[in-house]
Amino acid sequence: MGIFKRKSRIDNNTMKNGAKLITVAKPKSVAAEQFRTVRTNIHFMAVDRRLKTIAFTSANISEGKSTVAANLAIVWAQEGKSVLLIDADMRRPTLNSTFDLTGQSGLSTVLSSDQSEVNLNDVIQESGIEGLDLLPSGAVPPNPAELLSSQRMKVLLEAVQAQYDLVVLDVPPMLEVTDTQTIAGSVDGVVLVVRQGITQKAGVRRAVELLKMSHAHLLGYVMNDVVPEDDAGYGYGYGYGYGYGYEKESEN
Repeated sequence: MGIFKRKSRIDNNTMKNGAKLITVAKPKSVAAEQFRTVRTNIHFMAVDRRLKTIAFTSANISEGKSTVAANLAIVWAQEGKSVLLIDADMRRPTLNSTFDLTGQSGLSTVLSSDQSEVNLNDVIQESGIEGLDLLPSGAVPPNPAELLSSQRMKVLLEAVQAQYDLVVLDVPPMLEVTDTQTIAGSVDGVVLVVRQGITQKAGVRRAVELLKMSHAHLLGYVMNDVVPEDDAGYGYGYGYGYGYGYEKESEN
């Protein structure tokens, strides 16, 4: 009878229509500038540590990780770096919709292939933005976690690191599936995306615990969908900030 109902937190808009590329549409906006601030803060984290592969995840779905990953990949490219953005969320991919890509080949094609060598030029696509290339997820496989934890994935990351200054991965949410746990320790850094008013503190704590168990290097968090105190002239529905020690702040 549906007596007990709970509003769904699932939002499929990004899957259908793609992420909002505010850094391209409105490069001089407040939100675009905040992405550049996030980029700068991540640079600071690289002073004593090599950062060539950075993964973006969240606690649960519909918390903005794909939007954050795509826009940060763009501002890194705008900085002059050669960047590869990989859609490693093979269960809920967004890259095709965001950049209007065609074809079914992608990450799952490379990882599930029985060929000894795969020509990456066959699966990597241009984004239309100078300095940014894309590796879409490909067809949805039956075993995403196994593919991401495979030796073939490690070899792929090594290969693309030799070709690009930076590799950005959009990976699945921590609490939904085990996919990200299998790869988190294989990248140089992980950023946790937190959505204001949606992400629960307990979810963030658990996501951090799982990342630590995976021996991941947690760089910090990005808070998105922030409502500014004074939104005069803001002109965009998202705000972004970068922080550290969210677990400690959550307890206050």
